[in-house]
Amino acid sequence: MLRLPTMGRVLSGRQSDMSEMGKLARPFELSVWAMGGVLGTSAIGKDETTKLVEEGTRYRLDVFGPRPGAASTDRPLLRRMWFDRRTLLVVQEERLNGAGEMDASIQYEDFRSIGETALPANGSPDARLLRPFKISLEDGRGQGSVQVTFHEIISNQELKSEELGRVSRRPSAPESAS
Repeated sequence: MLRLPTMGRVLSGRQSDMSEMGKLARPFELSVWAMGGVLGTSAIGKDETTKLVEEGTRYRLDVFGPRPGAASTDRPLLRRMWFDRRTLLVVQEERLNGAGEMDASIQYEDFRSIGETALPANGSPDARLLRPFKISLEDGRGQGSVQVTFHEIISNQELKSEELGRVSRRPSAPESAS
């Protein structure tokens, strides 16, 4: 759901169906892609396949979509992601359209730890979450760019019971005798 208070509009629906957004569709789509690196919303789909390639100091993961037709063996290349070999963090991503042309290129930089170090049940220290504090996206269609720089990211702070509201149960209505 996207609220546009200055326009007096609220748009809702799937990201894949943004036709009613008009001129806002492309900037919104690019912004969602940029934020995917922080939120982790770009999971590989069930009908998608992957191929891992060693490329210099990085690994590249190619993500292919479903076959276009039952008789086809070709799968369209949808995304390419580059991982740092040492940290295994995604440092670059390319989104491609159905014709194999670049739709957007995203760079993830300035990775920092967020959250507290936890000690899990197995006794080995758990690494804190690493997230990019700088994200740069270039539109492959030449319609602009998105740059996001975070000053602080706070991970799921613990809620105390006094911070939560209370839910009271209404007594149920007495059953009528028949």
